[in-house]
Amino acid sequence: MSSSLYVHIPYCKSICTYCDFCKMLYQESQVYAYLDALEKELKKVYRNEPLKTIYIGGGTPSCLSIDELTRLFEILETVQKKDNIEYTIECNFDTIDKDKLDLFKRVGINRISFGIETIHKNLELFLGRNNNKNHIKKMIQYAKSIGIVNINVDLMYALKDETLNDLETDIDFILSLDVPHISTYSLMIEKNTCLYIQKEIPIDSDMDALMYEAICKKLKKCGYLHYEISNFAKPGYESKHNINYWQNLSYYGIGLGAASYYDGKRMTNTRSITKYLKKDGILTCEHLSKMDTMIYEVILRLRLATGINLEEFYEKYNVSIDEVFSYQSLIEKNLLKLNGKYLIIPEEKFYISNYIIEEFIYGEE
Repeated sequence: MSSSLYVHIPYCKSICTYCDFCKMLYQESQVYAYLDALEKELKKVYRNEPLKTIYIGGGTPSCLSIDELTRLFEILETVQKKDNIEYTIECNFDTIDKDKLDLFKRVGINRISFGIETIHKNLELFLGRNNNKNHIKKMIQYAKSIGIVNINVDLMYALKDETLNDLETDIDFILSLDVPHISTYSLMIEKNTCLYIQKEIPIDSDMDALMYEAICKKLKKCGYLHYEISNFAKPGYESKHNINYWQNLSYYGIGLGAASYYDGKRMTNTRSITKYLKKDGILTCEHLSKMDTMIYEVILRLRLATGINLEEFYEKYNVSIDEVFSYQSLIEKNLLKLNGKYLIIPEEKFYISNYIIEEFIYGEE
């Protein structure tokens, strides 16, 4: 049974220099054909379970017109939704207005994830973005005024030539918006991006670590829970959809490049729009063994502040985690901590979580 649905809209008004997601420039002539293919895929995979989360991501879903968005929501109206569903859409401020926010409210959207990244013009230029602080404030205020108060904003750091003072200004601006969720991302130079092609070099790792520490310190001081390595929320506003991923639970993913996980399989759709429109959707399908699933469980759950519930692990896999993985030395080094029935990475070690997780799985064979 899957209770979460991810819907991918690949279109963007412009392409950010750092983005390696499945995306393309908005093409009005193609959108309805894409939405038709999306509808067919949904009918093919969805099994009529009541959904607890829907997440419309991209790309930039908000770059669609009102009519195109209306068509998208008509497609999604066919799925069953739990009364307390978390229904999210991603937006950029250069493609959002009051009319679109009103539409979101009418169709039941109750969570919006806005991309800000930075408000410094030189850093925006580096990222290929363009923010207007007054427009940001107006759109967030308007969303709140119509009852959409569950709002996330994205903050990116470790940018070329960025200083700690620059970062502090970005954090202060985001805090002034009074939103209940903040996602943070260190810039990664990924293949097939403009920055990679331009041979940009990542920021110094020590500065990256200092910036991460500054973010954690400031947001915690302001009442945000550091509930996942890169995510902060006021109590009760943690992302239910993303927690579903991190708890290694099943989900549907429809659209170009979307990933799904159910029936013991992890599937990824093609990134070719031509193939997708011809209904040649699935590119890869990984059939998971019990060991594969347990490894995913460790990788994903250790991202959360709550870590791995050892009793739940046993109930789920009928084996103690100690019989599968050897991690005692990580505890001795204070890289892992046993907190009652939970095995966690201490918050002060979140920054090196990738190393800890790798050691957990492979380091003590």
